[in-house]
Amino acid sequence: MKAEKMKILGIIASPRKDGNTAWTVNKILEGAKEQGAETRSWYFSGHDIEPCRGCLCCHDGKDSGCIIDDDMQELYDAIDKADAIVLGSPVYMGQMSAQAKIITDRLFAQISPRFSPHYKEKVSKKKLLLVFTQGNPDPGMFREYFDYTRKMFQMLEFDTRDVVVVAGMRDKPAHERKDLDRVMKDTGSLLVRE
Repeated sequence: MKAEKMKILGIIASPRKDGNTAWTVNKILEGAKEQGAETRSWYFSGHDIEPCRGCLCCHDGKDSGCIIDDDMQELYDAIDKADAIVLGSPVYMGQMSAQAKIITDRLFAQISPRFSPHYKEKVSKKKLLLVFTQGNPDPGMFREYFDYTRKMFQMLEFDTRDVVVVAGMRDKPAHERKDLDRVMKDTGSLLVRE
């Protein structure tokens, strides 16, 4: 019997469809594909996704999910089918983009970790790789925020594997940096093999 391919979803939480974050996430997915994974890119740009309303309808005990009828429903489905997620975001104002924050907040409708008063048996446990691209050349500049974000996703019971920071985008875009191509592909390859 043939083993099922690992399914990896790359979420590009950037306002730019062809920017540094998209290039970086897609290179990681290329590396995963080289190891036999089935990959898919999902771009925030071009989708209509509203912020969470905080209405709590998703936790009314009826398991009805989010009541906002927008393109996040498509992303929920893609996340549900994935074995691993690569969440990429540019760094704006020292933290994830507004697009990444909207996605993160909207995960509330699907996730109820053990500390939650709305705890459900279904928890994520999906592999997660966080990828941040930033203009600042110092990859440690926002380390406290990246560590916080990693811990937050671990509390949400994702199997958070790593935080990849690609710095110095001000000087040269990702696609022009010869050093990045193999490094990003190796990162994707490792996600499949671990």
